[in-house]
Amino acid sequence: MERGQLMPRRALILLTAALMLAGCSRSASTPAATATLPEPSVRTVEAPDPEATTAAFLEAWKQRDYAAMYAMLSPLTQDGLSQEDFSARYQEVATNAAIVGLDYAIVSSLLNPDRAQVRYRLTLHSAAVGDLVRETYMDLNLHDGNWRIAWSETTILPELAGGRGLRLNVVTPPRANIYDRNGQALAVQMTEPTVATLWIVPNQIGDEDAESAMLSALASILDRRPESIQAEYDAIRAFDWMTPLGEVTLEELQRVSGTLADTGGVNWSTYQGRYYLGQGLAPHAVGYVAQIQAEQLDEYLQQGYPQDAFVGQNGLEQIFEQELRGQPGGTLYLTDPGGDTFEILAQREFEPPFAVYTNLDRELQRHVRDAISSFTGAAVVLERDTGAVLAMASSPDFDPNLFDWHNAASNVGLQEIIQQNQPLINRATTGAYPLGSLFKIVTMGAALDSGEFDPGTIYNCGHTFTELAGVTLNDWTLERELPAQGEISLVQALERSCNPYFYHIGLELFEVGMPNALREMAEGFGLGQLTGIEIDEAEGFVPGPDHLPEAVVDPWAARDAVNLAIGQSYLQATPLQAARYVAAVGNGGTLYRPQLVNRLENAVGEVRDVFAPEAQGTLPLTDEQLASIQQGMVAVVRADKGTARRRFLGLNINIAGKTGTAQTGNEFTEPHSWFGAYTYEERENTPDIAVVVILENIGEGSEWAAPVVRRIIESYFFGRPISLYPWESQIGVERTETPTPEDNGGDGTPEPG
Repeated sequence: MERGQLMPRRALILLTAALMLAGCSRSASTPAATATLPEPSVRTVEAPDPEATTAAFLEAWKQRDYAAMYAMLSPLTQDGLSQEDFSARYQEVATNAAIVGLDYAIVSSLLNPDRAQVRYRLTLHSAAVGDLVRETYMDLNLHDGNWRIAWSETTILPELAGGRGLRLNVVTPPRANIYDRNGQALAVQMTEPTVATLWIVPNQIGDEDAESAMLSALASILDRRPESIQAEYDAIRAFDWMTPLGEVTLEELQRVSGTLADTGGVNWSTYQGRYYLGQGLAPHAVGYVAQIQAEQLDEYLQQGYPQDAFVGQNGLEQIFEQELRGQPGGTLYLTDPGGDTFEILAQREFEPPFAVYTNLDRELQRHVRDAISSFTGAAVVLERDTGAVLAMASSPDFDPNLFDWHNAASNVGLQEIIQQNQPLINRATTGAYPLGSLFKIVTMGAALDSGEFDPGTIYNCGHTFTELAGVTLNDWTLERELPAQGEISLVQALERSCNPYFYHIGLELFEVGMPNALREMAEGFGLGQLTGIEIDEAEGFVPGPDHLPEAVVDPWAARDAVNLAIGQSYLQATPLQAARYVAAVGNGGTLYRPQLVNRLENAVGEVRDVFAPEAQGTLPLTDEQLASIQQGMVAVVRADKGTARRRFLGLNINIAGKTGTAQTGNEFTEPHSWFGAYTYEERENTPDIAVVVILENIGEGSEWAAPVVRRIIESYFFGRPISLYPWESQIGVERTETPTPEDNGGDGTPEPG
């Protein structure tokens, strides 16, 4: 015991001696220094916010960014769950519950040094059963200074714990119909097999008498001329090839089925689905439905659509898909891990869909379609003082019924569509063309607005224009071997479409320091911008010094201004845009939004989106300037030397118009033929209209487009076409002989550009 007490004392003595020796040694060499110790400090790192991590995860879920969500999971969670399985689980829930969106709110959080739990309220928006509101939680672990999510299926819904799933039974009402302005059907949903598709096998047709009876019966139910039906199969008469004819209701077919059975050649079958009357009277405007495409499948499944559903693929059918479909209802079930149902999570009744009532006039639409059916081109008819679209046709067109695979003629018919000249393109709204002389209305407006010209300004309109150094441009009278037009006023220049006068305007505005005048006036007329119609459209393009196509490297020059003045250069406009500004000239200067839709109405009488004229702007002209343009357009169809006078002889309707012939830049093709017109009848119960027609690569404006416009105006005011085209032997039947020059020109000689 004593030994254990002495040992520490000895060690202490030795340590003291050593320190004394060290002190002596230091004092012998350097002065002693006082040691200074640093102040003690505490360094802290702020813990990350688990609520911010939770919100970021939920925000990524809103965006369906499953990769970003997976990256926030804890390493342990990722070890047991692949990114593919994680994404598939969220996609499965979204599809099985028809989840179209979500919202969330953080409720509370519990925080430990390395663990946290955040509670949040989740609202899942289901297209079939409404909102699912649940409060659930998320566990988080701190890893490398950041919160990571210890994920479980309760993060989605508390009920999904233990590998449970969801199953949805959707109830959708029949798709609503599309009607014209008078309540006449354009597209009807048939709930029973009452649509009959007809086709001919040519070598099964009987003798000549049988064929005549067959053609007569078909013409009566298809609303087509026997000659046009016969033309469908004439070239393959000796073969057993199937030639689709079109679709009718079973009731219509039954009227002539006995005759068709006796004559041979005609076959038919019935189906149910979407039925477009008249083989599609306005397919580009109304659109069509088809089965969900592969690239659309995920999107539509998450909206509660069955995989084999038919959805709008174009036109109003696509734009108003949700309204025409209605609010679906259904029941959402909870299933056990084996897939058996054991609980209802949510239910909702469906709501009726809204039928679309258009501004289209079905009978006028039929006549307009037929008027351009033998051409490639487009026609637009607007109510002049409101912008309502009364008719819109694009040719070639197509039969929208063929997109339903239940239609026995679908496969053959779609192959024929593919072989045509791009019939699915809506040339009325998305076809962009140079306007040719139809643009001279705009050029005259720019001339008047500039102050450099007035309606009576005289210019000598010769055969050639030589004001551009080294360049000679011709008037149309030179090619026609007609006398030069001589000294004429600006109003007469529009009436006679004098190219040199308008070349002169373009050059004059450029040289006096107004190089943008034509472009600015064109924009004031609504060109180079969307009209706002409900369906797809092209913006077009109006060139100018600071606005040229990307591929153009040369700066804007006098030559460009001269070409633009007659509607050429890089100008691109749609027939709809042209119809809108022609209507504005006629109504006193107001540019209205073209509108296809009159109203939406459901089966219980609820009405939405009622049509009302929507003024979008005013032509940048004074009343006097506008009156001068109107005077020139009236003279086009009324004056002795008006370029379209001969085309409207004998038509007792007040019309103002303008011809146009647009070069395409290809010397081997004919120019595009334009005519734009408005009426000024001012009748109490028959609103005035504006009509624009373009026929591609066919020839001059007054030879081709003007007669078509006349036919459309006749159909509108008289209910049917009255006069023959110069190339017809009867309405709808082309003559076999070549038309003579007098048939196509006479004293109302048209201009080429």
